[in-house]
Amino acid sequence: MRLLIVEDDPHIAELLRDGLREDGYAVDHAASAGEGFALAGLFPHDLLILDVMLPEGLDAGYRLGQQLRAAGNTAPMLYLTARGTVEDRVTGLEAGGDDYLVKPFAFRELRARVRALLRRAGGYAHNTLPLSGGFMLDLTAREVYHSGARCDLTRKEYALLELLAHHPGRTFTRDEIIERLWDGEEGVEPKVIDVYVSTIRRKTEDGLIGTVRGVGYRLGAVP
Repeated sequence: MRLLIVEDDPHIAELLRDGLREDGYAVDHAASAGEGFALAGLFPHDLLILDVMLPEGLDAGYRLGQQLRAAGNTAPMLYLTARGTVEDRVTGLEAGGDDYLVKPFAFRELRARVRALLRRAGGYAHNTLPLSGGFMLDLTAREVYHSGARCDLTRKEYALLELLAHHPGRTFTRDEIIERLWDGEEGVEPKVIDVYVSTIRRKTEDGLIGTVRGVGYRLGAVP
């Protein structure tokens, strides 16, 4: 999953960026509304985290959210702000937001809200996602289990499998996988995706990922 953070406080931005990357997400960061709007148009993001007070003004984050919605961006949107009145929360929700978190906040809470928003966006009411062959994704712990036993996948391996699981029936090219799982600060070649898929197959010993020759990869065996 690829996330976009629009936050002008360098300390908070670093905290969010580093913590979410440790959780296995690809993270893009913008320090202004203008930069955030540009990044949102360049890459597909699964979640947007927007600070309300940005260099463009005290309510610039709200305006950015409205602009993104008007441009057709439907990714879940979480607002961050130091203002926590009912009026502020209502304004954020009416500006296209899906959730609202008041500063200062505990990173554990932000992490939980991110996972909940992504889960709902994927259409899942529960924290687990069953796959074929007795496999299951734990969307909270971000781990894979087979018949109750945990599979030893790395964060990126899990992220790749989760991406495919969230889009059953869709085939992703190698470039599309890179766009969704690696941010601009990480250099990765398309052939690396083949290595990751091969490793996942070896660790799971199952046909969880199918190859569509000449195109890319999808969840499940290919007829």
